[in-house]
Amino acid sequence: MNRRQLFRQLAIGLLPILVFVAADAIWGSMVGLAVAVGSGLLELAWTWIAQKRFDGLILIDTLLVIGMGTGSLLLASPLLFELKPAVMDLFMAGFFGVAGFSRLDLMAMMMRRTLRGVELAPAQVAAMKRSSRILCGIFIFHALAVVFAAWRLPQGAWAFVAGPLLYLLIACWLAGEFVIGYRKKRRFAAADDEWFDLVDTEGRRIGRAPRRLCHSGPGRLHPVIHLHLLSDDGRLYLQKRAATKEIQPGKWDTAVGGHVSAGEAIEAALAREAREELGLTRFHARPLLRYVWQSAVESELVYVFLARGNFPDLTLDPVEVEDGRFWKIRKIRENLGRGVFTPNFEREFELIQMALTGN
Repeated sequence: MNRRQLFRQLAIGLLPILVFVAADAIWGSMVGLAVAVGSGLLELAWTWIAQKRFDGLILIDTLLVIGMGTGSLLLASPLLFELKPAVMDLFMAGFFGVAGFSRLDLMAMMMRRTLRGVELAPAQVAAMKRSSRILCGIFIFHALAVVFAAWRLPQGAWAFVAGPLLYLLIACWLAGEFVIGYRKKRRFAAADDEWFDLVDTEGRRIGRAPRRLCHSGPGRLHPVIHLHLLSDDGRLYLQKRAATKEIQPGKWDTAVGGHVSAGEAIEAALAREAREELGLTRFHARPLLRYVWQSAVESELVYVFLARGNFPDLTLDPVEVEDGRFWKIRKIRENLGRGVFTPNFEREFELIQMALTGN
């Protein structure tokens, strides 16, 4: 159950109290008390008829409303009217104080009565107790602010403190909880992400970043390896990228290509990617060149290697590679610029022409 669901169930559990506060503000305390008590009794009757049970917590809610309404009526005199919000705050602070500081899991009990057969995890109960303690503090602070405003501040300032200030305090708390949760989510996502070294154009390490950031646009240069396989009869092996790939899905590309993990040696990354994508374990590759490739997605420092042979035992990884075969150099040239190959391969093909024709 997420936080939104918990607060929704809390609102159901506190329905008589919420009805009283709303009716009191619109029609006055007498009507508010009558409407709230009536809603509590209707809720109690519905539970008895629909679920064949007597819910004591609804009765507690209703009695709490009666207490709040009685206090409101007693403080309706002109001299004490301005202190009425503080009394309301103290009732609410008492409720949340019991829920947050006592051993009684009052909030969890209220959740369970509307969620039959669902048990709350200990972490959820702890989070509810923490929220209850914070709400208790907010209501106590607001009660003190109302008392101070009633004694020391003009009528206009008291009106702001007695009303909008409470909602502003709760809104600030909820906004803070959202920001904290968002930062935790980003931090945990980054911790679970794959990390790459950040390098300069000479390959010197200058930092590191998660894949998510490295693929959020150009600027974070990180190393990758490309391995070209050239057959003895002069054909070049290409792989067709899987349709599920994040970048350039379904296009023909270098035989092997992949990122270098943070702290990983270039040669180790080459061996790992060759094994993962093509099942290639026995090969001799020599470095050809190194260049910077930038796209709308990322900035790469590409280390290019070439291996020659027939490679009869290539095994494609269906997750990484959709298809693979040897291409004649003439066929590759005929299909350049037609959307068959990745832009990166087309650029790299031109760079390695001299190496291909000279070996």
